[in-house]
Amino acid sequence: MRDRYPDIEPYEHGRLDVGDGNLMYWETCGNPDGKPVLSVHGGPGSGCSPNSRRYFDPERYRIVLFDQRNCGRSLPNASDPAVDLSANTTDHLIADMELLREHLGIDRWMLFGGSWGCVLSLVYAERHPDRVTELVQMGLATGRRDDVELLTRGLGGMFPQAYEKFVALLPEDERDNTAAGYSKLLNDPDSAVRDRATRAWCDWEDAMLPYAPPRAMYEEDEKFAYAFARLVTHYWSQDHFIDPDEVLANAGRLRDIPTVFVQGVLDLGNLVGTPWLLAQALPQAELIMVPDEGHSLSAPGMRHALVTATDTFAEKTSGRVSSGPTADRRVGEKAP
Repeated sequence: MRDRYPDIEPYEHGRLDVGDGNLMYWETCGNPDGKPVLSVHGGPGSGCSPNSRRYFDPERYRIVLFDQRNCGRSLPNASDPAVDLSANTTDHLIADMELLREHLGIDRWMLFGGSWGCVLSLVYAERHPDRVTELVQMGLATGRRDDVELLTRGLGGMFPQAYEKFVALLPEDERDNTAAGYSKLLNDPDSAVRDRATRAWCDWEDAMLPYAPPRAMYEEDEKFAYAFARLVTHYWSQDHFIDPDEVLANAGRLRDIPTVFVQGVLDLGNLVGTPWLLAQALPQAELIMVPDEGHSLSAPGMRHALVTATDTFAEKTSGRVSSGPTADRRVGEKAP
């Protein structure tokens, strides 16, 4: 099985003034003359990871990473409760991506994203299809209300004890929209209220990943955990600042963009049918279902499928696929 490429350091980085008092961190790695690819991180609020550089052949790719507004190394950071998030919406992030593309002198690039990064990548590609050569997406999501409902209410029946603790902080009349209720708590003027809400939100995040070691997000970095929880609830409580059906309704705009979707068979997002809805909306796309793995891009089967996809696309600079797509192929199976 293929694995990620060795660790690599950026050859260039900086902070781009994207307006509204925001400075967006970005970095470039690999070959300055290589095929451009933008890695779009999840969360919202996770920030870009050094491991994300490793899914691309550094000799053939110009690898671009960035921290979305108010997270990671971008400034100001949402870990400061005084930071206003009103200028942090999907429209703002897409405009930031376009500014970054122009700043780096890139005409077209491939998009590589997962989870929230999948939603953002797909919305960007639908709005700017002429700027996207290929799409490689995993941890599939579309920004539908079903996605958020599953994660904030639907999984309560699977993890009842954890869910009981999760909703215990909210009044009964706010439990129908837990993201909005938690967003309110995370922006409370009382630091003790914010701290309890951060811990409870992070505990629920861990509970929803039973097949992975607990991330212990709060214990590892309290500021990161608070910023992450604040940004996630900011987006989830507002339908990701998009029409909830936007991604699927506009999927036809991506018909000329070669696309690979990689999804773990055990990803709980499958309970609302996300990978199959995307495959139906994009029949030209290749859907690879990875056995025995869930919502993680770091598991061996996921790494193999993702690196295989980026290696394949490294040979295709025109943005066209020479052979037809394969639907619902499992790792290790040959395309028919």
